Amino acid sequence: QVQLVESGGGLVQAGGSLRLSCAASGRTFTFSRYSLGWFRQAPGKERELVAAISWSGGDTSYADSVKGRFAISRDNAKNTVYLQMNSLKPEDTAVYYCAAKDRVMGSYYLSMGYNYWGQGTQVTVSS
Repeated sequence: QVQLVESGGGLVQAGGSLRLSCAASGRTFTFSRYSLGWFRQAPGKERELVAAISWSGGDTSYADSVKGRFAISRDNAKNTVYLQMNSLKPEDTAVYYCAAKDRVMGSYYLSMGYNYWGQGTQVTVSS
C-alpha cells in the first residue's frame, strides 16, 4: 500500500504564501519511480492538476492560473513533494491533493494515470 499525507494547508490573506508538503510511504513504494502532482478542487468545480513534476525531477508543468506563482519540487531522499505557493489569491481557495503515478503510466503533465492520492489539505485565501 502507498500512503500520501499532505500538510501545510491553512488560512492566509491574499498576497501571502503557503508551502504544502506531501510525504509518501509504502513497503514496496519506490518514490523515485513516480511522477507527482498537486491537484485542487474548489466547491462546485472539477478537480484540476495545478502542478506536476516528472519522476526524475527534471521537468515541471503548471496550470496557467498558477504559473509564475507556484513551484513544485521533490526531495527523493525524504520521499516528499512540495508545493510553494506565493502571491495567493482568493480563487486559489480549494482542497489540495497530492497524487502519484508510476512513470510507465504516462506523461507526468497529464492528469490521467494518477492512481495514488492523499487525503487533501484545505487552503483558504481571504481577500
